[in-house]
Amino acid sequence: MPELARFRAKHGPVDEQTLPSVALILHVDMDAFFVSVELLERPELRGKPVIVGGGPNQRGVVTAASYEARKFGVHSAMPLRTAGRLCPHAVYLYSHHAKYSEWSDRVATTLAKFSPIVEMVSIDEAYLDLSGTERLHGPPLAATDKLLRTITRDTGLPCSGGLATTRLVAKVASDQAKPRGFLWVAPGSEARFLAPLSVRKIPGIGEVTERALRALSIETVEQLAAQPLEKLEKVFGQWGTALYRKARGGDSYEFVIDAEPKSISHNHTFGEDTDDTVALSAMLSHLSQKACKRLREAGLATRTLTLTIRYTGFDTYTRSKTLSEPTQLDTDIFAVFQKLFREHRNQRRKIRLLGVSLGGLTHGAEQLDLLSAERRAKLEKLTRATDNLRDRFGFDSVQFGGSLRSGDPERSDKSE
Repeated sequence: MPELARFRAKHGPVDEQTLPSVALILHVDMDAFFVSVELLERPELRGKPVIVGGGPNQRGVVTAASYEARKFGVHSAMPLRTAGRLCPHAVYLYSHHAKYSEWSDRVATTLAKFSPIVEMVSIDEAYLDLSGTERLHGPPLAATDKLLRTITRDTGLPCSGGLATTRLVAKVASDQAKPRGFLWVAPGSEARFLAPLSVRKIPGIGEVTERALRALSIETVEQLAAQPLEKLEKVFGQWGTALYRKARGGDSYEFVIDAEPKSISHNHTFGEDTDDTVALSAMLSHLSQKACKRLREAGLATRTLTLTIRYTGFDTYTRSKTLSEPTQLDTDIFAVFQKLFREHRNQRRKIRLLGVSLGGLTHGAEQLDLLSAERRAKLEKLTRATDNLRDRFGFDSVQFGGSLRSGDPERSDKSE
């Protein structure tokens, strides 16, 4: 996994922030990503309505829907039972998030070959800053075309792209280009491009804001852009300032290479609530290993470890442990999570979700004095070798014993 850029909030008066004069921000979005990954192994399903997330009569929500299923009104985050009523003839598949993560890493590796500044904002979308890449890949238009073709050629996965002067316009452009499309918004044409679109097309505007804007007779971006800043701030407060900027295609964020995460977390929601100690321990080990790998990729160590347990009924409890010295080794970290789990788990209740979080992040790898120097050196060497193998062959290619058990179903863990 390449080292990726992150972003931070912009500051300063809205009117002082002008749009750049060159379109160098590219947004790449994988088309129906989870479905597309599944179709790599089941090509016979191409052209059919496919819904990922579980069965049509199960609790839970749609993770992804093919474009054929979307024609029936199915969309991600919709309850599976609702999808089952709208599209009962669809093919329903369970989520395989570990597999999706591996394909996401492959896409990220390709993206990093086209720009030193890549920001993965989710498992299936990213922003690239193409500044200074002309000598390697040509002008931004040519580079974008080459990049999108390379992703599909190397992975077999369809994708779309939007090229613009800002992140916001680039994201809207890629959405308008779907599926398998590419849209360039020339500098100076941002307002004209956004004007006819529904306000819901603007990232960050959801149902609540859409209803509030409609109550003000504002339905298009053009109508939103015509509103005075003072009026929007009076109605929406600080969010009004952001709406004023967004309607003009401006960003609320900027790339920053030296930003660091404040925490690293992974969690897993079980398909059925469980009190199986073996399964719970295996999942805890798996989540811990994923968090530890991301920790080392960022060149950081952790001191504060937090375990999250959600029981049937959605009662959620967190328990933390602060270490005397920072660490980045799986051995140290998993031992703490195991102890927290044993001490605080209510064995009379079934568990719906497990989560781990690493906080108190610092540079340096000064380790806890729990092992001899010789044994620690061997563990560090093993860890480096394991990370290298996972980078080449996928995270699940190498697992420590604690996370393995026979008949283990595909995991569906999520990260932040």
